[in-house]
Amino acid sequence: MLPATFVTDIEQIVGAAFVKRDEAARTAYGQDGLKQPHLPEIVALPGSTSEVAATAETCHAQRVPLYVRGGGTGYSGGAVPLLGGVLMSMERFNRILEIDEQNLLVVTEPNVITGRLQAEVEKVGLFYPPDPASLDESVIGGNIAECAGGPRAFKYGTTKRYVLGLEAVLPTGEIIRTGSKAVKNVVGYDLTQLLVGSEGTLAIITQAVLRLIPKPPSHATIRATFDSIDAAVEAVNELIRARVVPATIELVDGECLAAVTRYLGGAALAPAGTSGLLILEVDGMAHAVEEEAHLVEAACHAAGATELLRAATEEERQELWRVRRELSPALKTIASMKINQDVVVPRGRVPDLFQLIGQLRREFNLTIPCFGHAGDGNIHVNIMVDGSDVDAVDRAHRAQRRLFEGVVALEGSISGEHGIGFTKAPFLSIELSPEVIALSRRIKHAFDPHGILNPGKIFPSTPDAVVGATGPSGR
Repeated sequence: MLPATFVTDIEQIVGAAFVKRDEAARTAYGQDGLKQPHLPEIVALPGSTSEVAATAETCHAQRVPLYVRGGGTGYSGGAVPLLGGVLMSMERFNRILEIDEQNLLVVTEPNVITGRLQAEVEKVGLFYPPDPASLDESVIGGNIAECAGGPRAFKYGTTKRYVLGLEAVLPTGEIIRTGSKAVKNVVGYDLTQLLVGSEGTLAIITQAVLRLIPKPPSHATIRATFDSIDAAVEAVNELIRARVVPATIELVDGECLAAVTRYLGGAALAPAGTSGLLILEVDGMAHAVEEEAHLVEAACHAAGATELLRAATEEERQELWRVRRELSPALKTIASMKINQDVVVPRGRVPDLFQLIGQLRREFNLTIPCFGHAGDGNIHVNIMVDGSDVDAVDRAHRAQRRLFEGVVALEGSISGEHGIGFTKAPFLSIELSPEVIALSRRIKHAFDPHGILNPGKIFPSTPDAVVGATGPSGR
């Protein structure tokens, strides 16, 4: 159990009204998009950086696990309080503090919803490119912690490219500021980029300085369908050979399309017989967009596209994107359990990745619909099984390991944007050497000497003392 005066101490820091102890709150805050809850002892909602620092310092002094939660949309369990303790929700940090049009940057608190930040900067003609699929729910702090990507990463890169500076609280309670508003900064170690993608294991982000670019004035959206996934992938290769860099290249396979058709009650969003679909967008100056759109269409024709559609209005654009939006609920019609992986390979190895997935389907007798960001090689591989079928679940887990081993053999990575959390921690050694893992542990210890911040994530860790730990059930 927690130390006798601990809850009172936290209430004095953040205010009793912002400490929750009831089971409903603990259950709601104790899970993320993975839906594998572990209950914290208490939920704290600080409202200032000083309150975050005092809470961290108290947890550090009394060896109580501290977990930080943003939008709760993660798929690797990164914000789940495995060992109980304190769940710190950052939901009160929801302000955009400054949009600096002169220096092309925005200063924001971490719990600003990504889509809202994009909308606000676009009002003044600026653009924040990172666009995770959960952009209407996920928040900037979580995007930074996981180094979120999204469909536009092929052209514009992932979140790390846009983080200039951070204000953060160390697990010991110290407040640090990294980077600056300047575009160039090579003073000392690049702690900003070390914190980006660290999955909440090194520090608690309380403020971010993000780089913006001018909003592209024009765009074109094209949908291309193919009679095989190989032909769709070849179209991507044709684009690369033509030196075209679309803002978006989204790939959807036939199993996903069939699921969407079932989900919509038979309404197909692609021609019959389609086994591969691409959604492509180009953006920039109007004359360049038109030229690139023609090159995109030519590349798709050369690869054997069965149909090409270009949106003429915003309504038509949204309709072309509809198949991608319907995917998540549609996949639930296949089976009750989804093992969702976000593997990534060099874009030239995407055909090899799909060959590997085909082998796994046959060898393990599994349904594995796939979609993702073909331009940067980041494919979402969804192993679908009946959760009550013990044999099928076992086959799925064996296929998952084989997938990870195969992806690393293809010079790729076991996670492109979801992170490691606790779900992929057992597989870390497939990709990272013992030397790299040992170095990572030393970095973790430098930031968090007692191991109280987000313990159990990325690689298994044993905090010096976890007086609030309550085991897997959170009780």
